[in-house]
Amino acid sequence: MRKDDLKLLVKEIYDDLQEQIDLEEHATKEQVINYLKNAARTISKIGEEEINQMVHENNVFFDAYKDIAHNSISSYKSTNEKFEKLTKINQKTLKEKSAKQIDIESFTSKFNEIQTQMTTEITKANKIISQLSKEIKTLESTSNLDPLTKIFNRRALDTYLSNVCSNKRTHYQIHLLMIDIDDFKLINDKYGHIAGDKILILLSNIIRKTLRDGDKIFRYGGEEFVIVLNRIDNKECFNIANRLLALVRGNKMIYKGNTLRITISIGATRFNPGDTPELLIDRADKALYKAKNNGKNQIQMDII
Repeated sequence: MRKDDLKLLVKEIYDDLQEQIDLEEHATKEQVINYLKNAARTISKIGEEEINQMVHENNVFFDAYKDIAHNSISSYKSTNEKFEKLTKINQKTLKEKSAKQIDIESFTSKFNEIQTQMTTEITKANKIISQLSKEIKTLESTSNLDPLTKIFNRRALDTYLSNVCSNKRTHYQIHLLMIDIDDFKLINDKYGHIAGDKILILLSNIIRKTLRDGDKIFRYGGEEFVIVLNRIDNKECFNIANRLLALVRGNKMIYKGNTLRITISIGATRFNPGDTPELLIDRADKALYKAKNNGKNQIQMDII
């Protein structure tokens, strides 16, 4: 593993630790020590290939964003400089015309010229905005990472499930969990979308630390997440889901002096030979619907 990859991995751990400290009302030294121990254990379990893949995804995704941001800054710097020149021309014109009798025809011509130049620059700026927006959309549509939570996105899930379902040698037990944050809209409505985003990041971190080597986590959309558990039976799947329920229920986030707690509902199913990605998702989604209707903060399993 290259030195730059190691440095990026350490930075990810550092940023995550900083975030965890911020979320705690009274962080302690013991909590930091435990976090670092867990991080060390997690790194030791992750294969070299998987680390390199994560690092590569991060590098490609965020380097591209940096390029777009750099282009944006450079473009608007150029536009601002041109507007500054136009302003100076404007000031000079006013000064010249105030010193002598105003020639209405000359004055009007000069300001029409300034207006034309400003309109041209505004048109250029709008083209730049449009182009940058297209580049960002292209980047997001081709990336496998969710920019907010830094976990795999729905596009990556589609690819992963297609590979699983099309592989005839997939004989080991695979379970899929569909997770939804209970009453997430109420959090957004009461505390704002920034609080909602922090909750999504917190949940993704809890899930990521709970999973075993080889398990996968994806942000499905909005407040929904999907977990794929590999080489596991029904009982172990149920135990992991219950552990997640307890961990989420037991965690809290401090936001602007408010203590925010959340619960999740989980729908689970098992991969069966002949399943398609759509069938897997549909069964898990129906199980999730049952969990919601039965009172939330629980797991429902649809195993056939």
